[in-house]
Amino acid sequence: MFEPARTHSLWELVEYRAQVSRGAPMFHDGDGRSVTFDGVRDAALRAAAGFRELGIGAGTRVAWQLPTRIETVIASLALARLGAVQTPVIPQHREREVGFILAESAAEFVLVPGVWRGFDHTAMVRKAAGDGVRVVPVGDGLPTADPAGLPDAVSDSDGGTTWIYYTSGTTSSPKGVEHTDATLLAGGIGLATALGMSADDVGSIAFPYAHIAGPDYVIAMLVSGFPAVILDTFEPGRAADAYRRHGVTMAGGSTAFYQAFLDESRRYRQRHPQAGRLIPSLRLLSGGGAPMPPELYTAAGRELGCAIVHGYGMTECPMITMGTPYDGDEQLSRTVGRPVVGAEIRIARPDGSEAGAGESGEVTLKGAMLFRRYTDPALTAGAFAADGFFRTGDLGYLRPDGHLVLTGRLKDIIIRKGENISAQEIEDLVHTHPAVAETAVIGLPDRERGERVCAVVTPADPAAAPLTLDELTAHLRAAGLMTQKLPEQLETVGELPRGGPLNKVLKAALRERYTE
Repeated sequence: MFEPARTHSLWELVEYRAQVSRGAPMFHDGDGRSVTFDGVRDAALRAAAGFRELGIGAGTRVAWQLPTRIETVIASLALARLGAVQTPVIPQHREREVGFILAESAAEFVLVPGVWRGFDHTAMVRKAAGDGVRVVPVGDGLPTADPAGLPDAVSDSDGGTTWIYYTSGTTSSPKGVEHTDATLLAGGIGLATALGMSADDVGSIAFPYAHIAGPDYVIAMLVSGFPAVILDTFEPGRAADAYRRHGVTMAGGSTAFYQAFLDESRRYRQRHPQAGRLIPSLRLLSGGGAPMPPELYTAAGRELGCAIVHGYGMTECPMITMGTPYDGDEQLSRTVGRPVVGAEIRIARPDGSEAGAGESGEVTLKGAMLFRRYTDPALTAGAFAADGFFRTGDLGYLRPDGHLVLTGRLKDIIIRKGENISAQEIEDLVHTHPAVAETAVIGLPDRERGERVCAVVTPADPAAAPLTLDELTAHLRAAGLMTQKLPEQLETVGELPRGGPLNKVLKAALRERYTE
């Protein structure tokens, strides 16, 4: 009997679910289309044959920058069927990030959507890609061919890299994170086990499928057999309409989604005072990617009439901890849950020794869902403790009930809508503006975004007119910075606060000064 937990191949799981749930829906989209589990499998086989005719096969390095659509999932499963090494790229990335990713991942092919949301991805990627990279627009449909001639599916039993994800982390250049089918499967199984979903549930994907949470969630669907509503953009009102039509029982994505649904529900009740709940079928909101204020847990849960289960993961380890529907309100509102099945957490003191119960330290971990390595060997060498545990850079402690509480982070990153943003990358570009002498970029608490990007600058010429936010963002856009990283707040000061033996900028003081 097939057991999902024992497989190392994503395609094997696809085949298993297509047989067991033949005729059952896997996806519904915002345009009224639906496709079954076996329909997705069959479409992926045709696409795999089409990709093979383009010259893609086992080991071929394929990047893709595609919106969250049924066809995107099919494309990624088709590449998995061929054994290609795929590099998903967030659609919001622009030339600066895309050029680095394509070069560092040694991409041979790039799949793009053509023009999407008014932006020409084909032109941008062709400009960013180096010689020898083939750009394949798939906005009008994936290439297809007869799958009868496909070679046998490639096994992941050797543990070789099949996925490369990029995260900004704490450095100005993105970090390449190498995963295998097996590591992603372990993460998805951990998520599925914690959530306890069944074929009677209906989930949702309204976040970028190119994020590591994309395959994590799809694997949970394949393990548990539940369908999902998939949307290429998240607009709270549009999403709620689609979720009502399809009876979605679990929604979410990150803390920002909880806030968005809370606000939408309040607007909805004002417009329709007799209509009841925003999404009557909803029983769970789930997500991660940013801290969840206890006040938001209480307000959103009460307003939406559902439980909220929050978790903790990262590109290097897609599932670390997760709340469950069986946890109590105090556990769900004050922690990020217990380690998922297969994950082992160790809290380390600064000297590397293990912290005692309830003692805060750096969160380190092991598990089958942990990445293989970074594409940069130097980063890999510094990422693991002497005992083999991965150093997350996050601070927290384990409670007696086994739940993890996160208390801060060593990394100088900003988490905006669940995405890690490097403060240093933005600082480097802000500093190139002729009106700026010094800068510090910080994350400030934000009701809608989790954190917003704030640039604090000192003027190059104090007598000149102060730099405006519009002028700064225009400069950063021209430098190729993606929209999601643009500062939403600009503050000008006479000098930056500094201290310590190295006279470092005291960002904590800036956060305290500008937090409302």
